[in-house]
Amino acid sequence: MSNLVFVIDTNKRPLNPVHPGLARLLLTQRKAAVFRHFPFTLILKTASAEITGPIQLKIDPGSKTTGLALLSNDAVIWGAELTHRGQAIKDSLASRRAIRRNRRHRKTRYRQPRFLNRTRKKGWLAPALDHRVKTTLTWVNRLRKWAPITGISQELVRFDTQALMNPEISGTEYHRGELAGFEVKEYLLAKWGRKCAYCGVENTPLEIEHILASSKGGTNRVSNLTLACHDCNQKKGNDPIEKFLSKKPDVLRRILAASKSPLKDAAAVNSTRWALYQRLQETGLPVSLGTGGRTKFNRVKLGVQKRHYLDAACVGVVEKLSIKITKPLLITAKGWGTRRMCTTNKYGFPIRHRTRQKAFFGFQTGDIIRAILPTGKFAGTHVGRLSVRATGVFEMVTQVGKVSPVRAKYCLAVHRVDGYSYAA
Repeated sequence: MSNLVFVIDTNKRPLNPVHPGLARLLLTQRKAAVFRHFPFTLILKTASAEITGPIQLKIDPGSKTTGLALLSNDAVIWGAELTHRGQAIKDSLASRRAIRRNRRHRKTRYRQPRFLNRTRKKGWLAPALDHRVKTTLTWVNRLRKWAPITGISQELVRFDTQALMNPEISGTEYHRGELAGFEVKEYLLAKWGRKCAYCGVENTPLEIEHILASSKGGTNRVSNLTLACHDCNQKKGNDPIEKFLSKKPDVLRRILAASKSPLKDAAAVNSTRWALYQRLQETGLPVSLGTGGRTKFNRVKLGVQKRHYLDAACVGVVEKLSIKITKPLLITAKGWGTRRMCTTNKYGFPIRHRTRQKAFFGFQTGDIIRAILPTGKFAGTHVGRLSVRATGVFEMVTQVGKVSPVRAKYCLAVHRVDGYSYAA
């Protein structure tokens, strides 16, 4: 089943989400109208005195994708996976820097270089990292408008729960608790792509493997650990990795390079988690915290599938969980376009001026539209994200691919551009 449908009354007060069947009935009886399509929200034509139940918003922040889940009485009633554009921002800034340096060199070749002439306020984050915080907070504020959220749970830090239960714990006793191994295992799963480093097999139980065997002097540092299936782990034994992969030089180079490279995604999450937590506190809602190990422990204990929105549902203390949905809303940050005054070639030289107009024939790039094409290769009805042209002959991207040409007279707006694209 898809997500429950958000409902607000005529005064825009959020009410409890309803089943899609009830939403269709309200529309058929003309007691409600469509307020927005993504996420699908109805607005009643009358005020309501309904007493809303408590709904908890749970967040699993990620470097590339953040999971969002709404829970009511231990049931997942709405979920979404928010894909960030941090790498796109980093690439755009690098491109802008190269173009500006190119221009300075052409026009002011002998200008003395300037640096360290800008100050950064306390708590500054790089644009690609700040984007992750602001995008997540944007959706928190949006969901608060459409659902009666009473609390927020965020996956944040690692609390020493064993020391809280047993203040005298020390040494190797830390490895014998309920959460033993989950923190390191989760790190390795993210680093090695959830597959065997030696044979590449997926969807099978993986074991922690020492690149340099312990019997040969290998340590338990994360840089010396990888993941392997049971067969590869047993076959390698305590042999040197160079001997074990002597017939697979490409795999050997990849593993040795990956073992020394930092986990960039984990660093991004660590850099933004406190900033996100502080911003969430400013909403005025109670914010509870959970660790990555606790999330993994809950998911394994409850037998929940590995998905970003289900990871969010498992954040914090979870005794039981009922999953009412199977199709989360897929949200992808697309930005609001570019402010470039000219288009450049691949070498950074300007080749044409950009138009100052963004809307043509009543549509903008990023609008989600329904196009009913009467003839041609793509005859039929299509729904997707639009790319406009001054000529009135547009293009659109749907879930099955690109559709072109799409003339303006065949387009009907479904959802105006808001910086995101959506898919079920």
